[in-house]
Amino acid sequence: MATPDFIRTLRASAGRRLLWLPGVTAIVFDDEGRVLLGRRSDTRKWSVIGGIPEPGEQPAACAVREVFEETAVHCVPERVVLVQALDPVTYPNGDQCQYMDITLRCRAVGGEARVNDDESLDVGWFEVDALPDLHEFGRFRIKQAMSEAPTWFDPMTGG
Repeated sequence: MATPDFIRTLRASAGRRLLWLPGVTAIVFDDEGRVLLGRRSDTRKWSVIGGIPEPGEQPAACAVREVFEETAVHCVPERVVLVQALDPVTYPNGDQCQYMDITLRCRAVGGEARVNDDESLDVGWFEVDALPDLHEFGRFRIKQAMSEAPTWFDPMTGG
């Protein structure tokens, strides 16, 4: 994942210390009910689409931008699915971050899914009952995006 310029500026002062950052995840469905996933170049694993908003950027605008940048798919956000503080992460270079993730359900409205940047190795549409090897983070968000009922995510149990 490319590091935004504003975070590089923060890192110049904060060093590797923990940064509390916003994050946006987009769960994108097509008209057939399939979900859009990308295989990340940094971990080589399939993942839901997401990223970090630029300063002042609204979460919905970030979702639209990230989906297009990574997959060439145009989407429209429909609703907030989940807002959750994630566990802190330490990146291989020693940088520490913790994200407040805002997950949005989105509907694809155009474009053809393809690798559109250097953050992804592959992108594709998947039936929700035939997902590739996907971290529980993504599986839970897809399940939540399919439901109209609010649910509570318990980080202790993963559900």
